[in-house]
Amino acid sequence: MSIQSELLYFMMKNRHLFRLRLKQETWDENTSIPAFRTLCEESNRKMEDKLPAGLKVEAFKLAEMNAEWLIPAGANKNKVIFYTIGGGYISGTCNDHRTLVAKVAQASGITVLMFDHRLAPENPYPAALDDSVTAYRWLLEQGTLPENIVIMGESAGGGLCLATLLAVRDQGLPLPAGAVALSPWTDLTLSGESYRTRARVCISPPGMSQVCSKYYIGEHDATDPWISPLYGDLRGLPPLFINVGDYETMRDDSVRFAAKAKTAGVDTTLVVGEKMIHCYPLMAGMFPEATQALNEVCRFIRKQLQIV
Repeated sequence: MSIQSELLYFMMKNRHLFRLRLKQETWDENTSIPAFRTLCEESNRKMEDKLPAGLKVEAFKLAEMNAEWLIPAGANKNKVIFYTIGGGYISGTCNDHRTLVAKVAQASGITVLMFDHRLAPENPYPAALDDSVTAYRWLLEQGTLPENIVIMGESAGGGLCLATLLAVRDQGLPLPAGAVALSPWTDLTLSGESYRTRARVCISPPGMSQVCSKYYIGEHDATDPWISPLYGDLRGLPPLFINVGDYETMRDDSVRFAAKAKTAGVDTTLVVGEKMIHCYPLMAGMFPEATQALNEVCRFIRKQLQIV
């Protein structure tokens, strides 16, 4: 674990102290979702000046959703990373993810498409999944070949990425060339042992997963594979690359899903970052382990898209 990583972990784990609060924040039914969304938006605005040089941002409407192309210098729209935004299904927009996802575009040299899916609790399941499948259909209708698409997402967006694969397959649409899931939320029943064994080291606020899960599931069954992909039939999926930190409660969501995918005959790569935190590859540039992890992700994407 690098010094930079240790320092960042200390700051994030003890961020309540920097806000002059003695106790770590916890989530419950009284937690303000609008306030959390505002915090996410404000955090991104502070980083807007750090967008990579030469990266073009093209905003547009996709079936009434806000959407953006992130186009690195020299790239075109023939090969695409279809990005499903994370945020616990209760937050997450192009605005608050732009600087993070721009790192993926820049490091891979590939155009990224991201979009604002509807959010819970106002819009519980199946809203986010319906929006993701709609956006994927739209991309195909634009003439983009499925073999020129890799789907990618982080956290809840990683779960949505995998759920979208299942829905696309089940609805008879052509599957993309591959998928990348960073710390994917694959089990909204929260049954993995890591929700207990990693609770002390995880940087996520206690109770957050429980609140977000309840809001997204609504009146549905949490074991529905389109909600919790861990419970699905994974046969026939394209090659998968899954990255997760060892210091996170969602660790077993990745480990168990990867094991099940391999048993189903899916070409699956699982990377568990020792002492790493939630979605750490998106922190590339801040510490060496994150940069290395994002480079590994990009090598996988370029291989699946047959880019030399």
